[in-house]
Amino acid sequence: MKLRFKLSTGIAAISAFALLVTGCGTNSSPTSDAKTSNSGGSSSSAPTIKIMVGGMSKIIYLPAELTARLGYFKQEGLNVQLLDETAGVSAEDELVSGQVDGVVGFYDHIIDLQAKGKNLVDVVQLNATPGERLMVVNSEKNQIKTLADLKGKKIGVTDLGSSTNFLASYLVVKGGNSASSYTPVPVGAGQTLIAAMQQGRIDAAVTTEPTVSLLEQKNLAFPLVDMASVDAMNKVLGGTYPASCFYMKADYVQAHPDVVQKLADAFVKTMQYIHTHTPEQIADQLPSEYYAGNKQMYLMALTKSMPMFTPDGKMPTNGPETVLNVLTAFNPQLKHANINLSATYTTQFVDKALQGH
Repeated sequence: MKLRFKLSTGIAAISAFALLVTGCGTNSSPTSDAKTSNSGGSSSSAPTIKIMVGGMSKIIYLPAELTARLGYFKQEGLNVQLLDETAGVSAEDELVSGQVDGVVGFYDHIIDLQAKGKNLVDVVQLNATPGERLMVVNSEKNQIKTLADLKGKKIGVTDLGSSTNFLASYLVVKGGNSASSYTPVPVGAGQTLIAAMQQGRIDAAVTTEPTVSLLEQKNLAFPLVDMASVDAMNKVLGGTYPASCFYMKADYVQAHPDVVQKLADAFVKTMQYIHTHTPEQIADQLPSEYYAGNKQMYLMALTKSMPMFTPDGKMPTNGPETVLNVLTAFNPQLKHANINLSATYTTQFVDKALQGH
């Protein structure tokens, strides 16, 4: 699989939706590397950690780039390379195969993979809500008014088996239909999703900011379902739905607790930074291409998204149970998988980070 990666320093002025460069694989243990990393520094003795992000320019995954830009990885003595992948499902595949050391992606993948015998662990919880919206193309406004109307429709998702695919299936089932009664169409996010709508290839899409604001700005689509705000999430998903997180393979976490602690320390600093700074201050730390050509629009999208970030990196109470309930709603096989939710996440590293060790 082709990996796409970019250094946090000296980023070329390219579109946020076309970050296309190749990366390389990694072993399952930390390695020494003299290359300059996304942490903004280099060291021949510091371990190089490769982290794949399921869409660098998506606001839901903002903490990854922000941590690098603030120099927190470097402060912990780490060389971190951030690899960009359009869909979280591809990121998890690279982690399971040992090509990367960690992933910034959705927590629901960890539960899904445990049912398949793959043991991953959520180390730091970044978002307490999915930050997603079901956007319906304007031409379907009279045809799609409720979730029941999604039957037979083509819904854009980042990729098949992605978290957006999970949520689309859940919404269809919540509307009284079966998970097989709609067609998921892999369209990525940003400009590729927008093009799919413009070309009539999809009737709706599950997506996040800044794509949501771009669709509204272009008057292409309207939000039918909000899964971004806390109140809306509780109403639609039945409780707190932890989404974006930093996760690793369970055996890596057990074998390298010192490295994992440094990573947790860096991410927790970022979550605290987010909750003590304005959207303007946060945006100024990010690459200008993330603004998609309109910084004011990006700031509005970021301002709306601020409540979804956890203040401390901790897993929300009852969050794992809600995610499992959502997944089993459209995937009954999970009900018989004997999922051990306590093994899907840990708070030990975040707790130590908050205590300053």
